[in-house]
Amino acid sequence: MDVKATAGLISSMLTLLEEQAEAVTHLAIAFDNPIVSFRNDLFDGYKSDEGVPASLRGQFDLAEEAMKALGIVVWSMDQYEADDALATGAVRFSKSAKQIRILSPDKDLGQVVSGDRIVQLDRIRKKVIDEDAVVAARGVPPASIPDLLALVGDTADGIPGLAGFGAKSAAKLLARWGTIEAIPEDPAKWDVAIPGAPRLGATLAAERDDALLYKKLATLVTDVPLKESLTDLEFRGVPHGPFEALCDRLDLTETRKRPKRWA
Repeated sequence: MDVKATAGLISSMLTLLEEQAEAVTHLAIAFDNPIVSFRNDLFDGYKSDEGVPASLRGQFDLAEEAMKALGIVVWSMDQYEADDALATGAVRFSKSAKQIRILSPDKDLGQVVSGDRIVQLDRIRKKVIDEDAVVAARGVPPASIPDLLALVGDTADGIPGLAGFGAKSAAKLLARWGTIEAIPEDPAKWDVAIPGAPRLGATLAAERDDALLYKKLATLVTDVPLKESLTDLEFRGVPHGPFEALCDRLDLTETRKRPKRWA
């Protein structure tokens, strides 16, 4: 059985837990397992596990098992998505934690960023994305991210967007009106300079229902029924028995020696 992806995930998480700069105190990881949610019932073109290599799909359960063996809380999603779980956890625990760091730079997660209390972390670029960074990068505040993705599309999630809308034109409209619903149907009433406004206005008028559906697809759920409390997410170290047994089974001899913080 191919275990490369799982081994890579274990290594990545061990690196995170070893980083002094992160000083991880509480931790959870979310999975799409399977890559299907309520959004697939709303829109046939929404992302699914079609095209996912069998060798990778076959490791979904193993990856979750590996994270549990590391002593990490796992949120396995089926009707919701992993991003919904992350959004729920971030919002739910933000008042009790000094800072919530979402270890993903995905555009849709920008909608839950709040000041410098809920931030995203791009580990590859070593960049913290706070609310100011979201506005600088997208041209709109976090609350307007679902509207932005609805207009311009999000290929990663299978959201097509509306023809003709680019990031700049959509951001200008949303910076002015905040939501798709608030944008005047008559482009003559747009008091911001938008190239091709008559054409874009006609498209939005004709496809407004589609745009609102795409917005619903792009809006993360923040009330997923997660059972854990913040205390449950406290990282207390890697449990010897489960982790060493997993490494032995997967023949990860060197990885077995890597943990520096044992439970």
